[in-house]
Amino acid sequence: MSAAAKFPENPGRAEPLASLHDVWKKFGERSVLEGVSLALRPGEITVVIGGSGCGKSTLLRILLGLEGYERGSVRLFGHEMNQLTRREQSELMLQVGMLFQFGALFDSMTVGENVGFALRYVQRRPEDEIAERVRENLAHVGMRDVESLMPAQLSGGMRKRVALARAITHKPKLLCVDEPTTGLDPIMSDTINDLIVEMREKVGVTVLCISHDLAAAFRMADRIAMVNEGKIAAFGTPDEVRASQDPAVQKFVAASTR
Repeated sequence: MSAAAKFPENPGRAEPLASLHDVWKKFGERSVLEGVSLALRPGEITVVIGGSGCGKSTLLRILLGLEGYERGSVRLFGHEMNQLTRREQSELMLQVGMLFQFGALFDSMTVGENVGFALRYVQRRPEDEIAERVRENLAHVGMRDVESLMPAQLSGGMRKRVALARAITHKPKLLCVDEPTTGLDPIMSDTINDLIVEMREKVGVTVLCISHDLAAAFRMADRIAMVNEGKIAAFGTPDEVRASQDPAVQKFVAASTR
């Protein structure tokens, strides 16, 4: 049974595309998340920011079913994640695209094989459709006529572009992005951030981005959530986060500005 058949569209348009409510997570005796709540609105870009080790990547892994949690509620596309079997969670993940921190391209595959991986090995699409979709999505990210190249022949920025094309080729509802500008120079960082915004416009995908780069978050986000000491210290539009009176948020904003 296809993911679309097993998990029909949620008729309640008011419900967030994905959400965490009062989620708690520990690693041993160390609390990582303490009552975190976050909702992703359809069609928006939400950027989760915070310092190293604050829990923002753990939040992402919990949302995707890759990490357990002590208590709380996690919903994705209208479904309570802890009420699904592992197979059902995996089927639900077919509606999610993932741009990993360092791209995570398969080094033994060409660019075209990388971008078409999910279409070929998961969705079992016809080869002519795969080739067309690969060309289309590489064009979206400004990477025409590179299907035959190997990842080792690409620069860091080119690899990120190819990884972004791969993340959207199967037309996901939700695109998750983990530290998209790590290892890139400032100009290429801006380019990748702009491409993520363009993908929201071109393919209508909802975006959850994990980042430490507050300047980029202010540029690209509809809403920003700042995680500090396992809690959401601020959540709102960029202007609302700038105006936060929370001392930790003010310190983070001031440091990023400097």
